[in-house]
Amino acid sequence: MKLTAASCLLLSLYTNATPTPPNCKHDGRTFNWRTTKSVIAFGDSYTYIQGTLGRTNYTYIGDNFDISFTPEKLFASRIVQNQTATAEGGPNWLEFLTGCGVDPGQHDTRKCEIQLWDFAYAGANTVSQANFTPPHWNHTVSYERQIQQFVDYGNPVLEGIHLKKENALVAIWIGINDINDLAKLRGINATFAPFYEQVQRKVFKGVEKIYNLGYRNFLFMNLPPLDRSPSPSVSASMISAFNNIHTAHAEAFQNKHRESTVLKFDVNYVLNNILDNYQDYGFQNITTNCPGYNQPDIRTDPKKYGCGEGLHTYFWYDSGHLGSRTHEVFTQKLAKWLMKQG
Repeated sequence: MKLTAASCLLLSLYTNATPTPPNCKHDGRTFNWRTTKSVIAFGDSYTYIQGTLGRTNYTYIGDNFDISFTPEKLFASRIVQNQTATAEGGPNWLEFLTGCGVDPGQHDTRKCEIQLWDFAYAGANTVSQANFTPPHWNHTVSYERQIQQFVDYGNPVLEGIHLKKENALVAIWIGINDINDLAKLRGINATFAPFYEQVQRKVFKGVEKIYNLGYRNFLFMNLPPLDRSPSPSVSASMISAFNNIHTAHAEAFQNKHRESTVLKFDVNYVLNNILDNYQDYGFQNITTNCPGYNQPDIRTDPKKYGCGEGLHTYFWYDSGHLGSRTHEVFTQKLAKWLMKQG
């Protein structure tokens, strides 16, 4: 009997004395995190990182007014690491995973041991579409547009530097704004499954475009426990429905492309487990966020804002984003999991 994704994750994370069971392996070709040389990412504020030539507080490169860029511009942009360079108040999961851009200052991704090419945009939905999930701002680059930006401009640049696609991992974490916006637009009692299906069809239409460029290693992240955030607008059952539909589409993509590696990381399960055992990870507050989270002196004087020992003791950075320390904790588990996939 084939193990479920949740069961596989549970075993791979917590059964450290034994190898990952064979049925937990992906069905595609061999994947080896140890030989991965680059990560290419798409998504929203949980994934975006600030670039010196990106829109401030939104992106590494470009915006919806102009998604084009030259090779020279892409190579000139630098990862910025400071309090406002992500939506987490510090390094996010991609920076912790690759080790690229973790330290304060500016970083050239080409000099990182694992290059990080991030096309995510803070505030992005899967698609920007009136009466469905309209854009948050006129400069927002939706996931759909991020993919097109990569097809038209990003991939040609990376091919120009002979990036090895067999050693690249395409990471996609999208849907957080979709589920929240659909709930606000349709009402909490709406029947959401058809809308979630529409979202996932769009997500994997984009994945097909990346596949057609020759990339074969894909990492998918499901929705975090937004129902446990300080200001939830969705329920646990809504998140479960969304994640189940996402998993079904990921498995369908794997079945269609057997030569690909499709990695489905159940970040919802992992984060719920951290929340349930938060004291084991040094967290002191998992229900609210520090009211002074965005103040310039919050790290040097957290007690001034009633934030105790500091941001690192809060699971949530603000009302809807995980703190940088939370990203660090779950990324440690993600890295161990990736090591066991091949």
